[in-house]
Amino acid sequence: MPGTRERGRAIRDYILGHVRAHPEDVAQICAEHFDISRQAVNKHLGRLVAEGFLTAHGVTRNRRYSLAVFDEKEFFVPLGEGADEDTVWRTEVAPLLSGIPDNARRVWQYGFTEMLNNAIDHSSGTWVKVLMSRTAVDCRISLIDDGEGIFRKITRELGLGDERHAVLELAKGKLTTDPEHHTGEGIFFTSRLFDEFDILSHRVFFSHDSATRQDWVHEVQLSANAAGFRGTLVVLELSNGTTKTLKQVFDDYASDGDYGFSKTVVPVHLVQYGDEALISRSQAKRLLTRFDRFKKVILDFNGVEQIGQAFADEVFRVFARAHPNVEIVLFNANPEVDAMIQRARSTT
Repeated sequence: MPGTRERGRAIRDYILGHVRAHPEDVAQICAEHFDISRQAVNKHLGRLVAEGFLTAHGVTRNRRYSLAVFDEKEFFVPLGEGADEDTVWRTEVAPLLSGIPDNARRVWQYGFTEMLNNAIDHSSGTWVKVLMSRTAVDCRISLIDDGEGIFRKITRELGLGDERHAVLELAKGKLTTDPEHHTGEGIFFTSRLFDEFDILSHRVFFSHDSATRQDWVHEVQLSANAAGFRGTLVVLELSNGTTKTLKQVFDDYASDGDYGFSKTVVPVHLVQYGDEALISRSQAKRLLTRFDRFKKVILDFNGVEQIGQAFADEVFRVFARAHPNVEIVLFNANPEVDAMIQRARSTT
């Protein structure tokens, strides 16, 4: 059994880890988790507030808690000639992250420099605004540029149908509008390294949740004040105690015996528009774009209730026969989807 001190530390760690998702009822869920009274939890909450780890708002039943911001910073980076992401990292960002574990700092260095370099090389903007904040639990950095907008640029330069199609291609990885100078891996791996990775460009919002390994895309309605926003907003968030390492995440997307970026996971639901079903060959061809650049493609059917015969045939018979060196693996396919896939695979 853990001692009193260890148990108290566990309770406070639990509060800090859950307060963002439960600002109003963190005392209740903590009491239930540890099988202790609300009064006992309130003592820990009071201590965390007194020590500056939490801030409290309201009184008694209406009290809400939030993580206290230890440090925050805001600055602009001009995107003219000579803009250098490594210098910005070293002089502006790294000092705010002092004291966090080395593996987390390396993740931050990779993600921040990749996203700033993306703005420097591709945004066609004149500046990037950087906002940083640090709490006892995590760090958060946002980068906002005044460029064309990442999804709009990809759509235009690659001749895609619309900006949602650009999101699908980003989610696959190995996408770049400048293959002579970039591999197209930066955004993909950054999205997989961070606990939260969001992009807002024009009115399209893309989000990758590390905990669930899910990608989401939404059309958003901007406020009147933000309606003129035409650039790109990128949000990165990472736990200070993350166990992730660059090597671990890079290895996750390398096939056996291959050190390159040869495996990807594609969320099939990103092909859908609204409530439409996946039934046509054109939808399948949109999904299949650039699959031939990988050795293994894992198709994640989470959120896909059914697929049509033509869609399944195009992916699992026509493409599979034309590209025998690309292994297509199923993940999260329900029985109905799996049955349609097996039917397509068995067709001679």
